[in-house]
Amino acid sequence: MSSLTVTTSAAAPASLDVDVVVIAARAGKDGPELVTHPDLAGLLPALTAVGLTGKADELVRLPSIEGSRASLAVVGLGAELTADTARRAAGAAVRQLAGTGSVALALGLDDESHVHAMVEGAMLAAYSFTDYRAKTASKVKAPVAAVTVCTQASVPDAALERIRVITDHVALVRDLTNRSGGDLYPQSFADAATEAAKGAPVTVEVWDEKKLAAEGCGGIIGIGQGSSRPPRLVKVSYAPAGATKHVGLVGKGITYDTGGISVKPADAMNGMQNDMGGAAVLLGLILTAARLGLPVRLTAYLCMAENLISSTAIRVNDILTMRGGTTVEVMNTDAEGRLVMADGMVLASEENPDAIIDVATLTGAAIVSLGRRTVGVMGDDELAGAVVAAGRETGEPHWHMPLPEELRSQLDSRFADMTNLKPGNRDGGMLVAGIFLREFVGTRADGSTIPWAHLDIAGAAVNEGPAYGYLDAGATGVSVRTLLTVLEKHFV
Repeated sequence: MSSLTVTTSAAAPASLDVDVVVIAARAGKDGPELVTHPDLAGLLPALTAVGLTGKADELVRLPSIEGSRASLAVVGLGAELTADTARRAAGAAVRQLAGTGSVALALGLDDESHVHAMVEGAMLAAYSFTDYRAKTASKVKAPVAAVTVCTQASVPDAALERIRVITDHVALVRDLTNRSGGDLYPQSFADAATEAAKGAPVTVEVWDEKKLAAEGCGGIIGIGQGSSRPPRLVKVSYAPAGATKHVGLVGKGITYDTGGISVKPADAMNGMQNDMGGAAVLLGLILTAARLGLPVRLTAYLCMAENLISSTAIRVNDILTMRGGTTVEVMNTDAEGRLVMADGMVLASEENPDAIIDVATLTGAAIVSLGRRTVGVMGDDELAGAVVAAGRETGEPHWHMPLPEELRSQLDSRFADMTNLKPGNRDGGMLVAGIFLREFVGTRADGSTIPWAHLDIAGAAVNEGPAYGYLDAGATGVSVRTLLTVLEKHFV
């Protein structure tokens, strides 16, 4: 969790007792344009002389401000001024000024949405994961400790606390996803979820391998049987009084993925400790909603297993029986996420919720299709559209993908009800995985299908490239803020 202190001030930036004052510039058609506190507007010629362009993520530093001990920095907003560019600019400044004690953000923005976005960006950027550093910990610059947002707008303490609750739980997701697979395995993940939930108005139930077998969760049991550390299902329930809507949540929690008997190439195995990112996201989401007192009932099924290679691991052509009785012929043990998720989808459907949302680092095909910053969304058109719109609002790109009916034939089996994929056919891999999950979405009493959205976060869950905005390398916590927005706008 971040220890960043955030306050607001209407005082002139130069009068503040801070180490760095940050102003903003926009990339205009004819060069950079300052968008900043009027007391500092005369600085543009000097900034242009040192190569300022105003592009997003740019940070230029100058000597101290006259009459102040603070030095000056200018952060780029890019071509447009929106809440998201304000969020990203504040985050870029705080991230790049790590090692600095205190910072004033004097970006000249007084619109309430911009100010809230700046606070959020700063809090998201003040994150560092150093759990595994021993001799090199001193080489990592400490996050900025205090931020003052210079604005004439009034920001209530309740608004600041709300943003802190959200960003603290995004940090929880990042902490869990960044952990080594040697430390975070099904039982320790379950323990971490139980610990994180302490004090929140939720109940946590952990199903061990015996309970999973008794409940007919053949997908989770099958994938987990190759490891000496058995699988778990963690059910987290939030049921506030007066809630009229209920949303089921299903998260993929593969704490390490070797591919099983269908072993991955060595390079592809790198990073597979992050394959539990979907379960972490939904844990963060439900705890955020609970601690904010959101009036919507939520039930999360976090499906946890290690997909390892051993004499007890499932084989290609083994047939597993999912919760609810559907049989699946395993044609590739590296298509394991959909198998553990199938059990969770059925469990969620059995409670007849108003909607089901699942989140998973499900396919490498998602990265091929959408890159590493955009989440693929499939399922019910209205619900998927709501997720995409919320992602646009929170600055987390989500893109609505189709589920073409002709791809369903790729899941036909010779002997079972279906397969988990068609060997040798990589066409529409992300979409085929979504079609597989759709088979396990239940129906309402009137026979209609429960509205459902599937988020494939395989690319966006971890930043593998250079730092940008409020994100450094490592886990991103993507979709927590987006899905919170969906819940607030469509289920409250």
